[in-house]
Amino acid sequence: MEKGISSEEELDLIDLGKKLWLKRKFILKVSLVGLVVGVVVAFSIPKEYTTTVILAPEANAGSTTGNAGALAAMAGINLSGNAPDGDIAPELYPYIIESTPFIMGLFNVRVQDLDNEVDTTLYFYIKDEQRSAWWSKIMKLPRGIIGLFSTENKAVASQSINNFSLTKEQTDVFNNLKDRITLTVDKKTGIITLTSTMQDPNISAGIADTLTSYLQSYIISYRTQKARQDLAFTETLYAEAKKDYSDAQQKYARYLDENQNVILASYRVNQERLQNEMTLTYGVYNQVAQQLQLAKVKVQDITPVYTTIQPAIMPLIPAKPNKKLIVIGFIFLTIIGACGYVLIRNFLKTNTNTN
Repeated sequence: MEKGISSEEELDLIDLGKKLWLKRKFILKVSLVGLVVGVVVAFSIPKEYTTTVILAPEANAGSTTGNAGALAAMAGINLSGNAPDGDIAPELYPYIIESTPFIMGLFNVRVQDLDNEVDTTLYFYIKDEQRSAWWSKIMKLPRGIIGLFSTENKAVASQSINNFSLTKEQTDVFNNLKDRITLTVDKKTGIITLTSTMQDPNISAGIADTLTSYLQSYIISYRTQKARQDLAFTETLYAEAKKDYSDAQQKYARYLDENQNVILASYRVNQERLQNEMTLTYGVYNQVAQQLQLAKVKVQDITPVYTTIQPAIMPLIPAKPNKKLIVIGFIFLTIIGACGYVLIRNFLKTNTNTN
């Protein structure tokens, strides 16, 4: 067999252990360096606070004509099977909060930190008030120097945001905010979990509460859009029918007043015609009035209701960073690196002596 193969077979765990034990002081010194670096890194990363909101959907989201159907039955109208569902599948909720219109709708939300030192919009809080580790500032230094000599995009913050063309700065804020809000849906129970992660606990809780209201308003607006359009159309018909009935009443009353003592046949014909017109317009007016009440009930009936199981509460303990895990990780990596350095150096030294 070749010497190279026989020398590799002679290496075993006991031999490796002995070599590492001889260099234990070196490995210990390197691990102490890893400890120091881990502590520095752990305390350089800004704290992040996470607020969680848990929502339970309405018990029976599919019943959209319960109250409206009962009222329609009293009026002799059958709505069963004709009402559009118009619901959004809960699986789509995460895509909704990640959509551009939804996130950009949060830009103008007012936020205030726990110490009342920051009172601005969420856009400018993400843009100007976010703390970062010292090494990230060093990495951004070349770009900042280049920006001093650039005349482009200096008034971006004061410009109105164009949904179709975001600037580099606006895109950075958008992506930062997008990474700080999450939504998950339990497919079995339908429980919705919203989380907001910010560097200030008060802002984290405020954004979580705003997300809850914003999402509910978005879903309610979507689900009731068709019903609200029908209601607006019915209100227009109601106003027209009411005016027509009122005009018919006025014509009939005025005709009676002007022809009190007339007994001509033509008078009776005109009187009967005006009376029939008044009766017809009243029938239309009465029917539209019933439809208007049904439309109002239907809007209320299909409006989804969500029960807040866990409201937004200001967190007291930061969720990030995990300092212990960071320190342990650096110590572990430095020990692995030191052991690898010792073994590789010993291997190269042995090969050199052999040759």
